[in-house]
Amino acid sequence: MSAATSDVILARMMALHPKIIDLTLDRVWRLLEALGNPQDNLPPVIHIAGTNGKGSTQAMIRAGLEAAGHRVHAYTSPHLARFHERIRVAGALISEADLTAVLDECYAANDGGNITYFEITTCAALLAFSRVPADYTLLEVGLGGRLDATNVVARPKITAITPVSIDHEQFLGDTIGKIAFEKAGIIKRGVPCVVARQEDEGLAVIEEVAECNGAPVQAYGQQWHVGPDRDRMSFQDDTGLLDLPRPNLPGAHQMMNAGTAIAVLRYLGFGPDVCEAAVTQARWPARMQHLNAGPLLKAAPEAEIWLDGGHNPAAGEALGSHLRSLPKRPTYLICGMLNTKDIDGYLRPLAAVAEGLVAISIPDEINTLPADVTAEAARRVGFEARTGSDVHGALSDIIAHTPHARILICGSLYLAGAVLRGMD
Repeated sequence: MSAATSDVILARMMALHPKIIDLTLDRVWRLLEALGNPQDNLPPVIHIAGTNGKGSTQAMIRAGLEAAGHRVHAYTSPHLARFHERIRVAGALISEADLTAVLDECYAANDGGNITYFEITTCAALLAFSRVPADYTLLEVGLGGRLDATNVVARPKITAITPVSIDHEQFLGDTIGKIAFEKAGIIKRGVPCVVARQEDEGLAVIEEVAECNGAPVQAYGQQWHVGPDRDRMSFQDDTGLLDLPRPNLPGAHQMMNAGTAIAVLRYLGFGPDVCEAAVTQARWPARMQHLNAGPLLKAAPEAEIWLDGGHNPAAGEALGSHLRSLPKRPTYLICGMLNTKDIDGYLRPLAAVAEGLVAISIPDEINTLPADVTAEAARRVGFEARTGSDVHGALSDIIAHTPHARILICGSLYLAGAVLRGMD
């Protein structure tokens, strides 16, 4: 069965609602009821919300659980190259046959009702998970938390909230407190919640929601701590001190994600070996991913090429910090962004660590910011910026004058996905 089979059904699903995002759970509950409520038949659920670091944290938790011999379902979004990446069933990406079957079943059960693409595909993931035995289910929130389609499990095993920052203001609110309230909507009565480092305003809201739900909080800086220790990292909680390698995922910000993952694993009763596997065996593409093969590297053999899908001011800060930590090398950005993002806020922290930027439009993406608009925003925050036709054209432009440059392709997961599809 070809991949086109599921692609046809997914294309049909895009037409079931006039909006891409429309936050409510009413349509999800209706479809889940028609499907026999698969959300009630899942292995123990670990539910993860937050603005940045959800995917990396989930990848680390999964690496630890799988190293301990457990079968793990995992749901994440968006995908990069193929939709199948969103649904990992008992450790393996969902097969084309199984994906087509659950999509078909959900489409039929929906019976033409109004429902968003994310909502119906989330129901499909839950249906797939409910039919295969596993030890744990990892659910990553798509947007927000309180009204996200993943927020349908009555009693998860544990929840986690990664750092909260400003993003998606049009849906979640324009302050850290309002956004934190939406993220904290995954907290359930009596269910422990691991909380990563937060701004004071966000932490206060999360703690208030947890208190109202009688949910024990395991918060960074209170019940657990993580930080660098020479060339390693240390983690400490009520059960003791761990001396661990630094995360294999690049970037200083990954230490906080690792701490969040370890706090979850420690609550579940796992020991040092599992925690070490979590930070050394995780794989998560397009998060400061160093490209070491493929057509881009063939076109620029002397260059050092990185790929990252971060797209908000906090991601810009993390990238800027990581680039400053690397050995000195002329650095250039190839950047494409969506028109819904805070482009100035994202680019401002990067202007001091790069010699220039080539702006492009994201291929085949209706909501791309035009390349000239991205370039103008980059100039506003201090970049020397110009436009390029596409990634390959921008790369050729850079290496024509600096063949040994460090080049970061960045600004959107959709751009990162286009790059990764081009590597197949």
